[in-house]
Amino acid sequence: MGGDHTEAVRLLWGPHPKPARGPRPTLDLDRIARAAVELADTGGLADLSMQRVAAHLGVTKMALYRYVPGKAELVALMVDAAVGPCPVTPEPGDDWRTQLRDWAAELFAAFERHPWALDATVGPRVLGPGELSWLERAVAALDGTGLSGTERMDAAVLLSGHVRTITQQARAAAPAGNPEAQLGAILGDLLAEHGERFPALRATLSAPGGAEGQDQAWEFGLDRILDGLAVLIERRTEAGPRTKK
Repeated sequence: MGGDHTEAVRLLWGPHPKPARGPRPTLDLDRIARAAVELADTGGLADLSMQRVAAHLGVTKMALYRYVPGKAELVALMVDAAVGPCPVTPEPGDDWRTQLRDWAAELFAAFERHPWALDATVGPRVLGPGELSWLERAVAALDGTGLSGTERMDAAVLLSGHVRTITQQARAAAPAGNPEAQLGAILGDLLAEHGERFPALRATLSAPGGAEGQDQAWEFGLDRILDGLAVLIERRTEAGPRTKK
């Protein structure tokens, strides 16, 4: 494995040989990553720099470069330190649905604790052992369901996408108090005035319970994804015996 990812792979997966000569190292990768995570949790990813991390650790920027060659590699270390390893451990008797629900809830909590990780986990990149353990747990939860390897991977990606969407919405809403309620009231006023142009929306929002549920988007979306997987798993289960004839 080469190219621009070589250093990220080395830092995330090792080995990390100690220098044979020179002064005794005063830092290690874990300490550097934790310091950077603390800064990002407070100020976000955009304001993070090698200089800031070095100052937070009480060393020079050049000293920091002895361990991490640049910000891209630093962010890779930060993500793995912040999110992993996956804390979900199935209880005896837990079915795939329970396992994936727990998995999604833990991932949601991880992104809530470290909102900058949403920005840091976009696009092609090297996954560290901590982050990869999340994918391992989700795929393992679907073992024995009859889904193919590709389908199990796609299910994990689909669930992760739902987690990311809801977390991003929560992050955007945080500074504004309760913008959903405010915007819902504005939408209600607009539909009252222009409802003839949007009859389906007016009927839906004026029906009992129609104005409720903005805060239920997490549960509603998660349940529909799991319901869809249940249908697919049932199809695979029913098709299994026929394909063996």
